[in-house]
Amino acid sequence: MGGRARGLKVAGLTMAGLLLLGVAAAGWVYWHLNDNITGVDINSALGDDRPARATPEPSVSASASAQATGALNILVLGSDSRSGEENEELGGGDSEGARSDTAMVVHLDAGRTGATVVSIPRDTLVTRPSCPLADGGSTREAYQVMFNTAYAVGGPVCAVKTVETLTGVRMDHYIEIDFSGFAKLVDALGGVTVTTDEDIDDEKSHLTLDAGTHHLDGTQALGLARTRYGISGGSDLARIELQQKLVKALLKQISDTDLLTDPAQLYDVADAVTGSLTTDTGLDSLGELMSLGQSLGGLAEDEVKTVTMPVVQAPSDANRVVADEPDASALWESLR
Repeated sequence: MGGRARGLKVAGLTMAGLLLLGVAAAGWVYWHLNDNITGVDINSALGDDRPARATPEPSVSASASAQATGALNILVLGSDSRSGEENEELGGGDSEGARSDTAMVVHLDAGRTGATVVSIPRDTLVTRPSCPLADGGSTREAYQVMFNTAYAVGGPVCAVKTVETLTGVRMDHYIEIDFSGFAKLVDALGGVTVTTDEDIDDEKSHLTLDAGTHHLDGTQALGLARTRYGISGGSDLARIELQQKLVKALLKQISDTDLLTDPAQLYDVADAVTGSLTTDTGLDSLGELMSLGQSLGGLAEDEVKTVTMPVVQAPSDANRVVADEPDASALWESLR
């Protein structure tokens, strides 16, 4: 064999080897990201005693695009349940137990022409229904208890059932993002830019900011999401206003970041997202999450509306709130 022929053979074998390595690496990345996601079978746990779906389930013959663009209601929770010690270092609660202090119902319009994000104050007094537990038992029904106790006593299943009892709206999906994972996501995106209307000095959230516009890293963004006592009023409603600003800022940062031109950053973002997620079994794979994300590709920032469930001070406790009727019911009716 001549030198040129041997050279071509070596080059061919080298290219084949690199191709195989590339395929293997891509396969490992997909497996790793897919394995990051924790799934909970909420539909099986809750059965059929639930509100009707906003959009009937598509038939087997329906196209993937039809399934991806029907109206959806998604319960999104922020929690410190997956890495309590790390969350404690970031200004969260202690490392024992599980808490969820952020709850949003995200309504996606059919055709993805718009979205409404409704925050539910954690201090809202609600009727917490009896919820099934993984060991076959169930929690007791409770009256006039704080909304966020549902997650504490029964996890994602009870959180979903309590929201559906409160709103009369079927939750098609459930997404829970761990707070420490949220901080990693913000860092992977290069931070977020947020404007605050007043000075913030909150020892509990470990955040100090002057009023004005700031580019926040992950730890600061998480501190902003948790800030309550360092702002005027010191209420959960004031904290929700900051969280809604943060949601908008995060959406803008994602929109402004061209991840497809930077594979390393794309991987960091995907790893941060999937590594911090617990979802229902309808979204617990990379393919299902990508399908949902792709359906949102044309949704502009100004097409996302953020509101808070109408509430008033609870008659029984000045530090708690209750749904303000009939305004609260009218809001939920608009999402059915």
